Amino acid sequence: MTDLTLYHNPRCSKSRGALELLEARGLTPTVVRYLDTPLDAAQLERLLGKLGISARQLLRTGEDEYKALNLADASLSQAQLIAAIAAHPKLMERPILEAGEKAMIGRPPEKILEILP
Repeated sequence: MTDLTLYHNPRCSKSRGALELLEARGLTPTVVRYLDTPLDAAQLERLLGKLGISARQLLRTGEDEYKALNLADASLSQAQLIAAIAAHPKLMERPILEAGEKAMIGRPPEKILEILP
């Protein structure tokens, strides 16, 4: 069985729903509360590679930090956006399930089922 890691915010209904889906299938992922244990830039780059998306696509645009840091600025580089997410983990979309060399954002939570082994 592939190791499963769920990047989780227990205050988020989508994140709780993703965890419930996994548990209902008898799966026990490693749960990373990314707000308590933020990912560093290298971890974020690795995760983005597994997701197959850019840092901009990982951003939660409705967060106050997004506006305060002017992250809508199209001239910002991938590295600058990754640094912003690392410094302000609330900006990271959630939940994310990592399964081996794949990852999926659980929006809606059922999306994570697509990468289960």
